[in-house]
Amino acid sequence: MKDFLQDAVQDKRQILIEKLIKSGVFKINEKHLYEGSMSELENLYQEIRNCEAVTS
Repeated sequence: MKDFLQDAVQDKRQILIEKLIKSGVFKINEKHLYEGSMSELENLYQEIRNCEAVTS
């Protein structure tokens, strides 16, 4: 069960990183995306989505 949850979190993290890269984001506060925490990635992705919604 523990491995399943870890795998699910890693999969979600990887998906977020890929979406951020497709949006043109490669770093968070001078750190590479893979160095960021899950919450940093989620917050950044949400910010980008909010900006895209406003400009559309």
